[in-house]
Amino acid sequence: MKPTVSIKTIGCRLNQAETAAITAQFIQAGYQPIPYGSPCDVTVIHGCAITGKAEHSSLYAARQAKRVDPNTMVILTGCPAETLGTTLEGNSSVDLAIRQTDKFSIPNILNRHHPERFPAPPISPPTLTLPQFDTKRALIKVQDGCDFHCAYCIVPTARGNPVSRRLPEIQDEIKGVIDAGFSEIVLTGANLGRYQDRAFRLVDLIQTIESINGLKRIRLSSIEITTTERAIIDHMAVSSKLCHFLHIPLQSGDDQILASMGRRYDSTTYRQTIDYAIHQIPDLGLGTDIIVGFPGEDDRAFNNTVSLVRDLPFSNLHLFPYSRRSGTRADIMPNQIPESQKKQRLQTLSLIGETKRQLFAESFLGKSVDVLIERIDEAGYGHGWTTQYVQTRLTGEGLQPRQIVNACVTRAEAGVLEASVKSCDDR
Repeated sequence: MKPTVSIKTIGCRLNQAETAAITAQFIQAGYQPIPYGSPCDVTVIHGCAITGKAEHSSLYAARQAKRVDPNTMVILTGCPAETLGTTLEGNSSVDLAIRQTDKFSIPNILNRHHPERFPAPPISPPTLTLPQFDTKRALIKVQDGCDFHCAYCIVPTARGNPVSRRLPEIQDEIKGVIDAGFSEIVLTGANLGRYQDRAFRLVDLIQTIESINGLKRIRLSSIEITTTERAIIDHMAVSSKLCHFLHIPLQSGDDQILASMGRRYDSTTYRQTIDYAIHQIPDLGLGTDIIVGFPGEDDRAFNNTVSLVRDLPFSNLHLFPYSRRSGTRADIMPNQIPESQKKQRLQTLSLIGETKRQLFAESFLGKSVDVLIERIDEAGYGHGWTTQYVQTRLTGEGLQPRQIVNACVTRAEAGVLEASVKSCDDR
């Protein structure tokens, strides 16, 4: 009987992509993956430490796993294994903490520590171990690490300096996931715009993989301004496969706060980049991250953020209250903002974001959109996302998950499109 393993992922798309690779290695080693929360032989908590709250969530997941099955071997890996370090010693919920450099060798480590309980992986594994995704788009990790050292961020400590995968290795993985039935991939990394394999930068990677047969859509995860965003915008404008969506973190619209954060741009540079992108790609979906209540953010600074957000055509706002993180410069900064004030400011920006999301959705009324179907509900409706990353509910015959269909938008409500799989000319 195969030993069982369940994996809990906390955090970003990069963690999700890495979990897919970890799952594949367990399968290769003879394990049976089962849903998290079930009694099992091994529980892997692939945690996040971007905020103190995320770190606590990772430890809570470990305690929860032990409550479900006191005999399960609980492994904590990912960023918390780096940031918590020796503080994990004596933690009754964590049996093994496995650092970033070793997290893709967990079956080997288990066998080395407990050979009587856990099987040895095959001596000669396949040359390519395909990630095992539970999503309808494949997440392809192309890069890891960051050396920007923003004042609020622990990632450089948890993941180290930038390192990129070799282009041929990425190509082989994408070919494999396309053969497995995926039609859309998401390129992800800790600092995606820092991808570089010898002379190949991110835009060169995109241009190369576009020729892979069967690959229909390429989506980018978050990309930092001042990396390769202008080259990406120029290529996105002419590409038939690169999705018309950019997620470019802003964090603050105030120049003094941006400088205090250690960001590498000012509000004017950010505005110019977005204006350039919209000029090149008029139907561009635009997402951003904003941190509310960073130390020293007075009313003037917050109002500067509000003004910039109102001015720019965002379709998707990711809003975060500043969370103190030990080990970062911001944690010891003066003028920390009260939680009540952060909450009020979040509400202000959230209302603006909802309005912008709806306005962007309404811009597609009466137009045709391409939608990747992620699921079919009990009533037969398809649910998925357009190339501009707008959530859509579909009607039509023979809808299937992972299918990309062209549909005519008939309604937009609360930022969600309703569309039918037929030509807009046939209405």
